[in-house]
Amino acid sequence: MSAATPHAATTRFALARLIGGHICLHACMAGMRMAAPLLALREGYSPLAVGVLLALFALTQVFLALPAGRYADRHGLRRPVAFSVVAATLGAGMAVVWPVFPVLCASALLTGGATGGAAIALQRHVGRAARDATELKQVFSWLSIGPATSNFLGPFAAGLLIDHAGVWLGAQAGDLLGYRAAFLLLALLPLLTWWWVRRTPELPPVLAASAAGPRRAWDLLREPMMRRLLLVNWFLSSCWDVHTFVVPVLGHERGYSASVIGTLLGGFAIAAAAVRLTLPWLAQHLREWVVISAAMLLTALLFGVYPFMPTAWSMGLCSVLLGLVLGSVQPMIMSTLHQITPSDRHGEALGLRLMSLNGSSVLMPMLFGSIGAVVGVSVVFWTVGAVVGLGARSAWKLRSPALTHPA
Repeated sequence: MSAATPHAATTRFALARLIGGHICLHACMAGMRMAAPLLALREGYSPLAVGVLLALFALTQVFLALPAGRYADRHGLRRPVAFSVVAATLGAGMAVVWPVFPVLCASALLTGGATGGAAIALQRHVGRAARDATELKQVFSWLSIGPATSNFLGPFAAGLLIDHAGVWLGAQAGDLLGYRAAFLLLALLPLLTWWWVRRTPELPPVLAASAAGPRRAWDLLREPMMRRLLLVNWFLSSCWDVHTFVVPVLGHERGYSASVIGTLLGGFAIAAAAVRLTLPWLAQHLREWVVISAAMLLTALLFGVYPFMPTAWSMGLCSVLLGLVLGSVQPMIMSTLHQITPSDRHGEALGLRLMSLNGSSVLMPMLFGSIGAVVGVSVVFWTVGAVVGLGARSAWKLRSPALTHPA
């Protein structure tokens, strides 16, 4: 495979289309992840039930991540994205018609699984198109702007509709009609994803290396660097999960409106997107392990002080700082992953990463809910912060002069 052929897919316009598609599909899931728990709380469900609901956004990805990665290795970009668009539209659309807790659970399964499958296909495509380690960090920095932006757009748009659509339609603010309007908007967003992605040219397939026997994803875990990378990624992913869980619960306890809660989550997302805008120009001067180690230590510090913030403005400041810190991590993780795995197994490695993350994401929100129900949500922040701070040593060990971008 020549370098010129895949590099054609990294032109600014082609990459912008992929980012636009990623934003629309991920915004559907991000908005559902904010609106569905708020509706559950409005209907009187406990923090534990909300934790279960949030866990379902990750459950489908636990079982589908590896098959989705292998499917992307075989079929490329467009076919996996098409299936994801159908699943996400169906999931959010069901909540429009039946906005009850069991259906919200089904919607969480569908939209979460769709987002994971599409993300694997998009990340694999972009990673294969990059020519060297510096370009890997650049393209993943640009691509990672998509989820960061959608984590603002989805919750913010859903929050506005929840608070105001009922008034616009002659009902009351925050009533069920507002939630239905929010779910309808979220159901339409994935259709724009297909409009953005459908004309993207596929990259030439990669021939699998000959092997004595069948390959298994667990073989990738024999490499110490892969095990260490997955552990660090799990630590940092837990920080995103706890922020997504604790902020709506804490905001609800303090009497904040859906718009304020959505804005708090949105401020985090905007900050994450902003720092990623700078990374492509800094990529040549950054070392993955330095960025990741520093991010873990700063996150531990911010998690320690967050529960003491007395107002929405001070909580918003902490959310913005957390977004800046955590937003810098994913491009570094993805760059490292693509450098330590064979080209013909990128999709499989991405699936393994997603499976490990979402396996914990299924359990962690339920654990967060249990702890929050017993001793308060502040303890969740402090516990996760302490674990992440102690885990910074593993990130420091990711430094290796042997990392090279596979041909």
